[in-house]
Formats: sequence, structure tokens, C-alpha cells
Amino acid sequence: MKARFSALFLLLAAFGPSLWAQEPTFRAPTARPDTTIFSPLDLPPANNLRTADGAPGPDYWQQQVDYRIQASLDPETRLVQGSAHITYHNESPNPLDYLWLSLEQNAFREDSIAAKIGGATAVGMTEAEGDGYTILALKAKGKDLEYHVYDTLARVELPKAIKASGGTFEFDVTWEFTIPQHVFRRFGIAKFSQGKVYEVAQWFPAVATYDDVHGWNTLPYIGTGEFYSNYGTYDVEITVPREMIVVATGELQNEKDVFTSEQVKRLKKARKSEETVIIRDADEIGDPKSRPQGKGPLTWKYHAENVRTFAWACSDIFILDAASYEDTLIQSAYPKDGLPVWGSSTQMLRTAIKGYSERWFPYPYPVATNVFGAEGGMEYPMIIFCRGRSESGVYGVTTHEIGHNWFPMMVNTDERRHAWMDEGFNTFINGYSTEDWFGPRKHSENDPASFAPFMMAPDQMPIETLPDVLSGRLLGMLEYMKTGVGLTLLRETILGPERFDYAFRTYIKRWAFKSPQPADFFRCMEDAAGMDLAWFWRGWFYETGWLDQAVSGISQPKGKKGARIRFDNLGGLVMPLHFQVRFEDGSTQDFEYPVEIWYQSNRIIEEIPGGKRIAEVVIDKYRKFPDVKRSNNKWTVAAEEGTKETTEAKKE
Repeated sequence: MKARFSALFLLLAAFGPSLWAQEPTFRAPTARPDTTIFSPLDLPPANNLRTADGAPGPDYWQQQVDYRIQASLDPETRLVQGSAHITYHNESPNPLDYLWLSLEQNAFREDSIAAKIGGATAVGMTEAEGDGYTILALKAKGKDLEYHVYDTLARVELPKAIKASGGTFEFDVTWEFTIPQHVFRRFGIAKFSQGKVYEVAQWFPAVATYDDVHGWNTLPYIGTGEFYSNYGTYDVEITVPREMIVVATGELQNEKDVFTSEQVKRLKKARKSEETVIIRDADEIGDPKSRPQGKGPLTWKYHAENVRTFAWACSDIFILDAASYEDTLIQSAYPKDGLPVWGSSTQMLRTAIKGYSERWFPYPYPVATNVFGAEGGMEYPMIIFCRGRSESGVYGVTTHEIGHNWFPMMVNTDERRHAWMDEGFNTFINGYSTEDWFGPRKHSENDPASFAPFMMAPDQMPIETLPDVLSGRLLGMLEYMKTGVGLTLLRETILGPERFDYAFRTYIKRWAFKSPQPADFFRCMEDAAGMDLAWFWRGWFYETGWLDQAVSGISQPKGKKGARIRFDNLGGLVMPLHFQVRFEDGSTQDFEYPVEIWYQSNRIIEEIPGGKRIAEVVIDKYRKFPDVKRSNNKWTVAAEEGTKETTEAKKE
């Protein structure tokens, strides 16, 4: 680099002050008095928990929480009742004197934080109702545990501290709540022509996450920020009226008790079929013969391992169909109102899972289920909720929500603080999945050039902003779109697919079923890709600048070989410089310079060798970058001569 900029000073002297005006000015997105955009990021120090290469260290630990749950739903009253035996495994090096429980249903109380701010945020909860959870009992070894409820959290006092590095604590909780009629997000009850579909989530008191970064994670649940949960094993029994079909997180353990013998045969066939097999058809809805004979409710039993939570859905109007991919049963549950599009749901789900498995990491679970109900789009381990009705709507939501089984169900990120690490990563992988179903498209949904205008929004905030403080528009633009666009830009243009894919797969592999922080992602990508990307992380994720590269001058004296082109970087972002030169003889030549050309200045001069005269220069000819002002990306000799003629005319 020293040689390059020594040459630059010589060029400046040769051209003289008449051509090279004062340095350009630009809006600095964030005050950096002691650093440049290329300075190393101020990341937490690496240690034996989280290493300098972005991997879990030898001392890495995380908690595990196992649940045995018995629950029931009364469709008439909307009452969910449950009891759980919970085993908490303390793998941390610290003894724990108390536990925190997440009580997300309390967001529906009239006095909750979510209800009080609902009208002013993306939550949109305008009709809070119900009392949230009613804790009927909280005991350990038959003795009551003292607890204190604060909004959507409860602190549980322990009879004695849970020992560090392997201690366990077992306790029991019994609770009930009524599913609100007006649910703002994530679950609820939908009415269709033949009946109702019930989607049940955030439905049991769960132990909050305790980690090496924040200790107990006790941010209140107010609806926008999602979840940060512990992995565990779940054994869940769900009792519902006999006429209902249940789908849930995990593998069904007693299908012969809850399906007819014919349906069991169909399921067996589906487990070996790439094509969709109907388990319960539209014509069987309402037919008593499509349910096991007998009286009284049925209990559905599920087992799930290495999952962050558990969700389920049930209805007496479900059509159920299924197919397989590798060893995974893929199924869809939907009312007749979803036809004909939902008849393709299972194949859509299979296509998305196959694409993600082949590109990034194999789908880790034995079941995947898509449900058509109240929720527009929400993800849980092995089960997703979707309300789309058109082909593009159903596939778009389906591929997005099942993509969440990679981020954050498998790579367990803190969605409450770093929404981009699940929503944005998922948006990125969705862009390639869309073409798996619809075929190649002219413009990717994560196209950097198309995204550029959004970067000029006056209310910009950094991607690394708590999701709960963002409006719905900013949440979508930053945590979803900008992150997806940024990773696409990093893959397609900055690193290249082979280099990026190796690094991204390394990140997934290292952190599968573990909990990375942003620093772990940044370090892992740089380590596996072999590139310093501090300039990219800082500019794209931590600041709010934009990209504006400009051709600001050309010198090609007559009678002399070669030409010199001056380029300016006028925005807060830096990117590699790609430009095309068209010569007067009609030939063209493409040039690509690395981002390091901007190390010392926002203005550079590049020398074009040879004797050909330049007719045109275009920055980013192929629209790979999010340049916000393309009018200054182009210089032509005709425009230059026209400017000279106008100037001379004014003088006369």
C-alpha cells in the first residue's frame, strides 16, 4: 500500500491544483474520532469460553432444561391447563440461588408492559384481555416454593443453591390460562368455514436463559423481540376432544391410539414417499370413521430432543397429508379453506428443507409440520404456523418459517437482543430457496442495488439495535432486509460463493445447538474466510452510512499514452471498487479493486495503461453494490466536452 500512495502523491503533483479540487465531504454516520472504518472492532476479549477464531472454547457451557408436561385444551372455554415436572441442569461454574421463569402469557394482562405500550409499537395489542397465567402450584419435593411475579417474569426462591458445574434441581408447576380471543402475534384461534383451528405457543412457564454473557436474561416479553431459550428434552402429553387431530413439536409416540388403522398405514407409506400422501382427506372431515372409535378425549404423546421450546396445534377440521425427505416426516395440517394451494404445502416444505440441508447443514429433526391457522407466520421447533393463501404467499412464509429451524432453533441466538442473527440470516437463505420453487429470477429478493434507496431513510438506526425499540417498518428493513442484503453482498461479490459458503457452514457447524453472540459470528467468518471484515461489520451492522462511489475526473492528455481516473467515496460505507472502461474504438475492459484502496483516503486515482482513449467510465456496471446515487457513477467524453462548450459559451 505504501507504493500505491507514494505514486498517488506523484500523480497529484503532476496534474496540479486546477484538476484536483478540495477533498470531498460526506456525512459521517457515527462519530469515530479515534478510529476509521477499517479499525479493528471493539469486541469482547476472546477467552476459553468463546475463542478468538469464533468457536466455542474448551470451557464453553450452557444450561439444559428438561420438561415432562401433561396438558389439555377445552375448545369451548379456550382454557389450557397444564402441569410440568422440570429438571434444571446447571452447567455453569456458578451456584444459583434462584431461578427466573418466563411467563409470556402475562403480556395479555391489562397491566402488562406489552399492553401499556402496545398502541405505540409494532406489537399492535390494542385489546389486552385475560389474567395471563394462573399459577396453581409451584413445588419441589412436595413443598411450596416461594416466587414473585414481575410482569412476564417470576423469580423462584430455591431451598438451597443449585451446585455449579453439574448440579440439578427438579420442581413441579401447575398452571392454566385462557387463550385470548384477540391475539396480537404468534398463536391463536382461527375460524374457517367448517370450524376452528387452535394454535398454541408460549403456553407453559419456562425457565429463563442463564448464560456467560448476561447471567439471567430477564428482558420483559413485549412482543417484538422474540426468544432466547434453553435446549432440552420434552415429553409432552396433550389431551383434546376425540374428533380433533393434533400436530406438535417432536415425534408422535402413540399414533395407533390417536389415528385409525387406515391412517396409520397411510403414515407408514408417507414415511417412504417423496410424493405427498393424504392421511386424512377433505371428504373425511366430520366423518366419525376418520377418528378412532370410542368415547371421551384422546391423549397425544410427543417426544422431542434438543429443542428450545414446544408448540402445537389442533382442530377437528384438519386435512392432514405427508411425505418424506431423508429420514424426516414432512406434513401439513390445514382446513378445506386452504385448498387448492395448501395441497402443495408439503411439497413446498420438502423443497425448502432439501435446499437448506444441501446448501448449509442437514435438517436435524425427525419431523417438520406446516399449519394453516390464525398466525400469519411463526416458527417453532419442527412446527411452523402460516396463513398464506396464494402460491407465492404460502411458499414465501413456509420457506421463511422453516428456515428458522436453522436460525435460531439449531444455532441458538439471542433474538431478544440480536434479531438480525435469526431474522436476517433466515432472510438471506430464503433468497436462494425461493428459486428452488419458482426457478431462477432476474432479481434476487436480497438484491443490493434495489435495496440502496432504503439506506437513505432519515430515521435509520444500526442493525445492531434492540428489536423492541424499533417500529415495525424499521424492524423489517433492518433486521430482515438489510441483513439479508448484506450477507448476499458478502457472498456474491466480496468473498465469492465458495469462500463465503465454507465460512458460513463452518459457523453453523461450530455453533449447532449452542448459543453464539455477534462477536462469535464475526470472528468465525473472518477466520474461516481468511479476510479482515471489520470495515464491513462496522459499516453495515453498527453504523448507518450509505455507499456513494463517484467518478469525479479523468485526465487523458492528447499525444500521451494512458489515462488517469479519479474516484471519490462520498458515503459512510466503503466497498470494493468495480468499474468498466469503454474506449473510443468500442472495446471495453472491466476493473475490480479491493476495498483496501480506501485505506488512507476517500479519493483515489487509478492509471489506465495503453494508448486507447477513453469514451466512458461506469462504476458498478453490473449493479452488484447498493450505491445510492448512480448519476455520479458514469463519466462520458461527450458529457465532458458538452460541459466545456457550455463553460466557454458563458465566458463569451
